[in-house]
Amino acid sequence: MIFLYVITGGSLFISFILNKDKTIKALKVAWKKIKKILPSFIKMLILISVMLYLLPDKTIAKYLGGTNIFRETILASALGSITIMPGFIAFPVAYSLYSKGAKLSIVLTYIGAAALTRIPMTIFEASFLGIKFSVIRLLVSIPLVILSSIVIGNSFEHNVNPKQKKPLD
Repeated sequence: MIFLYVITGGSLFISFILNKDKTIKALKVAWKKIKKILPSFIKMLILISVMLYLLPDKTIAKYLGGTNIFRETILASALGSITIMPGFIAFPVAYSLYSKGAKLSIVLTYIGAAALTRIPMTIFEASFLGIKFSVIRLLVSIPLVILSSIVIGNSFEHNVNPKQKKPLD
């Protein structure tokens, strides 16, 4: 992560040297955008944090880490589909679910569904691209998410120490 900060800072410095006015203007535009999305971002973080705090680890492990892979996959897909959150929030949530006992394949299903099938956004999408396109996209996305999550999750699940939840060396 430090590498990305160094690259970003260096790029900003070079931009500032090359064209001070454009860089300052771009920073002002960026600050306006951040101020606009910051309240929603903070609300989402608080809501997700409270939800994960209130849900006991045993409940998460029971519904997303048990032995009924079919039920857990459908539940994770449904939760991901109705979730409205940006990708950069989905990954910390997924890690929290995984660390509380959810299976890797189920967490991948959740992330995939949150990224590809967002039902609330599909309604918005249908108004621009048409309902037929949106329905076809959903009908293709949901099975693709589930299949890829199961394949990838099961491939890596065997390489994870369940006590440490980290890949084995």
